[in-house]
Amino acid sequence: MQAMTTQTPMLHADVRYRVLGLGLSGYSAARYLLARGYRVSVQDDRAEPPYREALLKEFPDVDLRIEPLEAMQAADFDCLVVSPGLSVRSPQLRAMAAAGKRIVGDIELFAEAVDAPVIAITGSNGKSTVTRLVGSIFEAAGVAAGVGGNIGVPALDLLGQGHDVFVLELSSFQLETTRSLRPAVATVLNVSEDHLDRYDSLADYRDTKLGLLEQAGRVICNRDAHNLPPCTDLQRAFSLQDRAVAWHVEQRDGEHWLMQGERPLLPVSSMKLQGRHNWANALAAMALASELAVPEAALVAGVQAFAGLPHRSEWLTEIDGVAWINDSKGTNPGATRAAIEGMERPLILLAGGQGKGADMSVLRAALRQRVRVAILFGEDADRLQQAWQGCCRIERVGDLEQATELARSLAEPGDAVLLSPACASFDQYPNFAERGEHFRRLVEAMS
Repeated sequence: MQAMTTQTPMLHADVRYRVLGLGLSGYSAARYLLARGYRVSVQDDRAEPPYREALLKEFPDVDLRIEPLEAMQAADFDCLVVSPGLSVRSPQLRAMAAAGKRIVGDIELFAEAVDAPVIAITGSNGKSTVTRLVGSIFEAAGVAAGVGGNIGVPALDLLGQGHDVFVLELSSFQLETTRSLRPAVATVLNVSEDHLDRYDSLADYRDTKLGLLEQAGRVICNRDAHNLPPCTDLQRAFSLQDRAVAWHVEQRDGEHWLMQGERPLLPVSSMKLQGRHNWANALAAMALASELAVPEAALVAGVQAFAGLPHRSEWLTEIDGVAWINDSKGTNPGATRAAIEGMERPLILLAGGQGKGADMSVLRAALRQRVRVAILFGEDADRLQQAWQGCCRIERVGDLEQATELARSLAEPGDAVLLSPACASFDQYPNFAERGEHFRRLVEAMS
């Protein structure tokens, strides 16, 4: 993907900034710029932007404009600070770039001000877990780490808090507007079909993520990711399949161990995280943190202490011998495949929502091997049924509540019911977290 502009000047008082979008990252960027006395206007096309009242309370005189993108006038600003939800390929933003306006995001502003090492993590799946795992490792080491970015605390809000290192999850949307970030260590964990409603192709989406590595000091590589460039530095690679790399898994005396070279670090049975995909996440986190000279004891303690994130293969309960698992964060086929392959029990899969143009047929092998019944709901249930027909028994319902009720009637002792939709939630929920919390309430009502 081409840069929107070739120059990247530092912040200065003569620049007129226009912040587009008053969601969490836009609010963070507006506060950051306004607090430093820069000239800032804010624009959002929603009648009630999420952080309108909070911004006006802190900066009552801010120039806040409730108007569509089409109303932008190039003469009114010099630099656009674009929220990740807005595509830089939209006609309006392309026109602003053609008019010579600089287009950045909150991570670019962060990059221009950061004064400590950055560990940067992206990928289609697992990046939130790996980011939090690295944070847990630094906590075990007694290192003050600022953890955030695309998860939790916006990157700009982490500045000035006395952190010794920053650990950032970065989305492809954030990377579209980032040019100056120079991470001490970075990784692209994996790439699978996602956001193809925004990118021209899987290769286009992949290349946006790979741009993170161009200015990284060191790169940690996933040896098992077949659609990424091959690993050339095996000492900075992790794998569940290849014991030739530094960070891998071995079976010893009937137990799987996370290894660094010939040294066994910890048995996977001592991890609170469940699933083989989380073995890979743990290896990635240890490899990243080790590049900043974290002691081995902290690598182990940080992984052992981390219990996982909500809505990511989250064990909810067991009722009558049936486990109920919340993986609402499984918003693309790659994430759902990882969740399915990480489970040891026969599965009843709850899936559906907005597929974002992804190829759902990539799940056929996993479904055939592990899933007894797939219960489909939501906007793209037809597409999922067409892609999965013949792989397993398929049932259709209208929504998640009906899917949960049907799963309870079909489940047998020893099964697991897995909510891993392979789709975004926006047809029926504001976000994946709301979908996951609804599932949690439905399951709690059973017990």
